[in-house]
Amino acid sequence: MIVKDEEAVLARCIDSVRALVDEVIIVDTGSTDRTAQIAAAYTDKVYSFDWCDDFAAARNFSFEKASGDYILWLDADDIVLPDDLRQLLRIKKKGIGADVLMVRYNTGFDKLGRPTLSFYRERILRRSVGFRWVGRVHEVIQPRGKVLYTQAAITHHKLHRNDPGRNLRIFETMRREGQPFDPRQQFYYGRELYYAGAYDRAKKELQAFLQRPEGWVENQVEACRTLSQCCRALDDPSGALQALFSSFLYDQPRAEVCCDIGHLFINRRQYRQAAYWYQQAAARPRIEGGGFYSPACYDFIPYLQLCLCCDRLGDYQKAWDYNEKAAALRPDEPAVAHNRQYLGELLGRKQTKKRAKTAR
Repeated sequence: MIVKDEEAVLARCIDSVRALVDEVIIVDTGSTDRTAQIAAAYTDKVYSFDWCDDFAAARNFSFEKASGDYILWLDADDIVLPDDLRQLLRIKKKGIGADVLMVRYNTGFDKLGRPTLSFYRERILRRSVGFRWVGRVHEVIQPRGKVLYTQAAITHHKLHRNDPGRNLRIFETMRREGQPFDPRQQFYYGRELYYAGAYDRAKKELQAFLQRPEGWVENQVEACRTLSQCCRALDDPSGALQALFSSFLYDQPRAEVCCDIGHLFINRRQYRQAAYWYQQAAARPRIEGGGFYSPACYDFIPYLQLCLCCDRLGDYQKAWDYNEKAAALRPDEPAVAHNRQYLGELLGRKQTKKRAKTAR
């Protein structure tokens, strides 16, 4: 682990993973709180690293201190939940059997703690292969050799953002110094600009990234989605829609993109068009190739939004049916309960009028 000012979460992280690991290596990059003292209570392998705005350099330094056959890396605000720990322990007991173990990373959650955003990371690596991190920010290891995927997950529970502008500052420094961006860096630079509200600049960088043929397909699809968000922020709904459709140039339609398109048509009050795209989302196969993945976009969100579309189109029975599909997935969702009451009253009144007409 590389850490800085993580006294609030460091013990939580290490406690969650102690049963899995044989050594704990903590590299402190300049903490001014009790981080180093907390780390020392768990391990004598606590090292200092002079921070140089380079995450890859710090992570490579931490990897050089490892002595085990495999290296697991974590951030201080990560935890390993008990079910995931048991899965990883079983994999360890079998000897792992790969050079890279790709582990799901859950980073977004709903009010009940269910994952809403996941993607895979190269999480456990065979030390003898000599993997090296690259990238001063949004650092990465390029997997090679035998790669295995597991359904086990690392859960990211951040309590607070230590320095929200840090990543963008590093990118801006690289730009001023004339350092060329590879496609991945340009993609993430565009995203950081979007997060900072610099929508025109973000749009320019993301469009430039999409012109580079060597970009990773998962980044290309996500760049189209972020570009769409930039256009929406710039009050350009047509550009937002065009950006989403352009994602089909790079790969088959993703449920996440279909939901984004449906949302834009709902904003236009074009409910038939919106319903079509939500139906497409619900029919899409789950694609989990390492990119950003939102599970609810493949079932719950389309069903709930199809309920809304059918209601606006006056088909209350079909709206009810879609709401019941959503209820089967998340029975405790407040929107589901609201829809049940609202549609139940509508359908009840409709049936009463029908009986009265028949009686007359």
